[in-house]
Amino acid sequence: MYWDVKKVRPMDDYQIYVELEDGREGLFDLKPYLDHGVFKELKDKVYFSRVDVVFGAVTWPHEQDIAPETLLAGLKPTGSNNAEQGG
Repeated sequence: MYWDVKKVRPMDDYQIYVELEDGREGLFDLKPYLDHGVFKELKDKVYFSRVDVVFGAVTWPHEQDIAPETLLAGLKPTGSNNAEQGG
């Protein structure tokens, strides 16, 4: 699907770089989630770096994942496919 993630990479300051199948790319900030439920485990930077793509979704080994709607809503565009935007 158009929102499927094809690449994810952990970045500094609890952000992930994401490339979607439709060519969009950007950064998603996980800091707002780190004090809630299963996401607390992501505070461990070694564990955080184990982010991966499973069936087009951003996931970690202990089944944390980011819903596609949440990812799209919070994605800050980067790169040549998007004009630089503030916000």
